[in-house]
Amino acid sequence: MAVTTTTGASASATFSIFSMSQIPNPKPFILQPLKPNLLLPSLKCIQSHSTPSKLNPVSCSALTFFPSETAELLVPSKLSFLADEFRSLPEPVDRVKRLLHYAGHMPPMDESARVDSNRVMGCTARVWVEVKIDGEGKLRFVADSDSEITRGFCACLVWVLDGSEPEEVLKVTTDDLVALNVGFPIGSGRSRMNTWHNVLVSMHKKTKQLVAEKEGKVPFEPFPSLVVTADGVLPKGSYAEAQAKYMFPNELKVNELVNVLKEKKIGVVAHFYMDPEVQGVLTAAQKQWTHIHISDSLVMADAAVKMAKAGCQFITVLGVDFMSENVRAILDQAGFNEVGVYRMSNERIGCTLADAAATPNYMEYLEAASRSTSLHVIYINTKLETKAYAHELVPTITCTSSNVVQTILQAFAQVPDLSIWYGPDSYMGANIKELLQQMTKMTDEEIAAIHPEHNLNSIRSLLPRLHYYQDGACIVHHLFGHEVVEKIKEMYCDAFLTAHLEVPGEMFSLAMEAKRRGMGVVGSTQNILDFIKDRVQEALDRNINDHLQFVLGTETGMVTSIVAAVHSLLKSAKSSSQGTKITVEIVFPVSSDSISRTTSSLSSSLHSVEVGDVVLPVVPGIASGEGCSIHGGCASCPYMKMNSLSSLLKVCRHLPDEENILSAYKAERFKLQTPNGKSVADVGCEPILHMRNFQATKKLPEKLVGQILHPQDRRR
Repeated sequence: MAVTTTTGASASATFSIFSMSQIPNPKPFILQPLKPNLLLPSLKCIQSHSTPSKLNPVSCSALTFFPSETAELLVPSKLSFLADEFRSLPEPVDRVKRLLHYAGHMPPMDESARVDSNRVMGCTARVWVEVKIDGEGKLRFVADSDSEITRGFCACLVWVLDGSEPEEVLKVTTDDLVALNVGFPIGSGRSRMNTWHNVLVSMHKKTKQLVAEKEGKVPFEPFPSLVVTADGVLPKGSYAEAQAKYMFPNELKVNELVNVLKEKKIGVVAHFYMDPEVQGVLTAAQKQWTHIHISDSLVMADAAVKMAKAGCQFITVLGVDFMSENVRAILDQAGFNEVGVYRMSNERIGCTLADAAATPNYMEYLEAASRSTSLHVIYINTKLETKAYAHELVPTITCTSSNVVQTILQAFAQVPDLSIWYGPDSYMGANIKELLQQMTKMTDEEIAAIHPEHNLNSIRSLLPRLHYYQDGACIVHHLFGHEVVEKIKEMYCDAFLTAHLEVPGEMFSLAMEAKRRGMGVVGSTQNILDFIKDRVQEALDRNINDHLQFVLGTETGMVTSIVAAVHSLLKSAKSSSQGTKITVEIVFPVSSDSISRTTSSLSSSLHSVEVGDVVLPVVPGIASGEGCSIHGGCASCPYMKMNSLSSLLKVCRHLPDEENILSAYKAERFKLQTPNGKSVADVGCEPILHMRNFQATKKLPEKLVGQILHPQDRRR
């Protein structure tokens, strides 16, 4: 059905927005009625210094310029006015007509302002926003879009904010726009409201930049980043340059690795957080030897089983020690005892998070759980020994960052009066608690969409029964602290934000806010990778030139898999003769004191390096090394970096280890027993198998439910 714009005297209580930008020292937009007889004194309804009352769009039909003493009421009153106006229109089609009417009366943006630097990211349509400060220190907004409905949104926001003080503009949050929902039908409204919110965020960012410039503040130096195109990868910053050069590995190294893997039937499972040099070689080698797999920790063991079934006689594990333990145990459970499993170092490859759970303090934490009807939900990134000892104290199921919330919700729905004890990651525990707290602000229908067996009452009942360990953290995700978050708010608030569920609460909240408006993801490494791939594919499907910017809120080793996936998508689109040009920028958060400033003299003497047949310009970035900082720097795990390419080649060359040279590298079977006299390997695997059952059926297995309800039987 065609939607027409309502105009003229036939539109009851319809208002127009027009610009006074051509007048010297222009005043804010004036919202006027199309029916002259509805015009009332312009300030009567908003003179009170109390909270503005809801305005009737008919009885209070003109909001005009306010004296400076009432400036603080200007923006809230306009927001209230628009909320009431849209609320007064009962039919969605009428609200759409009103938006289209506003779009038709907003002056078009000058073509010179419709540039990439003014584009709003994350919108289905193309949207541009330009912000300036006039001689009186007031903000002037101009916006435009190639979608008429989006222009209507922009018209509303411009009318509300134009002519305001910067402080007023920055006080408006995306939550304030909820009441302005024009009521699109389900299925079409979400993306429209995302646009509404993203335009506001873009206005905020530009406002902050103008204020900082006016006050003479030195602007933040940008984080280093990698820009991916269909033709290659361009680094910005020396750290990014170091990452980029490994995207195009030496062909001789790749062939050397492939030859030894094929000859000795060796499979390789590696974690996403590997050193970029290693990942670059492995990614290239995958094209010649299929038994190479890079993923999160859970899938590594599954991949190892598939490789054993395909005839691999050895599995090399590039990760920390608990990962090689899991691979060894799962292979044994699957009946592949003869397949050797090898680590990449003759020293311990630790993990601060796994170590936090391998302590008497953690077992003391679980002692309290053992005295009630409880379930222990333990993060997969822990030692097999820890899982075994915990499971004998409290019925235990493992989880990943992508399924932990569903595990907790399902457990509480399935077992009455259950208490849930999560560990060991304190940040993840706090973030899960915050997620559930946010659910208490949802409707029953919204909660049921997350989990069908829950409602507001059940979530409220669950919250006090959810406990989490208070003294465990990953040193990598701990780096995403206050300083990094403040810089993201200042420079990258309009970008796509990604965050692992293990990051501190401040970064988590920032990414969750972005997620609510379609601009972020919080979850596992695989969730982050899938989110970026999906957004890139959506941009390609729109068939419009675009630049997408993603802040990488997890270990920087993740970038290799991201760049490979993105480059493949862009290259495929180019080969299919799509004329669009999409660039994707992956940003590495680092601390400000590790960034070197780019001066004009440096800028004029940029150099380039050749990587294969690709020429990469190098932009000055981090002053020394990787630029890591205790204040929140490049998220790089020193333990993961113990998995070097030279170690991998050394292990492979000595297999089969007939001279016992690799004894310190071998992942041995657990010969220890639990306090109840059972095998650590057998008991430690059971929580993992419980999780696999849950993933397959979406319910806790009956065996685990029995262990929860009858703990005395389990102990016998």
